[in-house]
Amino acid sequence: QVQLVESGGGLVQPGGSLRLSCAASASMWRMDWYRQVPGKERELVARFTDSGNTEYAASVKGRFTISTDGAKNTVYLQMNSLKPDDTAVYYCKGIRYGRAYWGQGTQVTVSS
Repeated sequence: QVQLVESGGGLVQPGGSLRLSCAASASMWRMDWYRQVPGKERELVARFTDSGNTEYAASVKGRFTISTDGAKNTVYLQMNSLKPDDTAVYYCKGIRYGRAYWGQGTQVTVSS
């Protein structure tokens, strides 16, 4: 059973930073970050393209950075200059042999 486990969420003041981690129990072809707030659809935050470049949602570009450990077992999301609108449950998604796997999510709350 492939599992993805996110960590690093929490409460942070506006302008602060957090670093999320997602560890997979098996090597993934690709790992992306999504987020979801109650009543809204899950949205893509950051991902690696097939060519290995990175793409970001317009709302986080310049503030968030996705990275990986190279072995495709762990992906990180460095989040800087956080805003209240970044408050959400953050999920990582892994793709392995054409199948998608999701973590359980980690709550990020940006509030003073």
